Amino acid sequence: MSKDKTSKEFIVGRNIRLTCQICGHKRFYTRKTLMNTVAFSFLNIDWANKKATNYICEQCGYIHWFMEE
Repeated sequence: MSKDKTSKEFIVGRNIRLTCQICGHKRFYTRKTLMNTVAFSFLNIDWANKKATNYICEQCGYIHWFMEE
């Protein structure tokens, strides 16, 4: 899983400007992550798991997780 090369500001949820919960910074890198489950991994169908979008703070590296709709 690699993060995007450029950081930027994001609006999430109901028009909320994303701010880092740790340092208050407002610029993030993004990446997608599979939310693995034991059952799907056991059956070797990890691709069927739900995905989450990660917003990684450019300043401190804290990762904010959001489930995809």
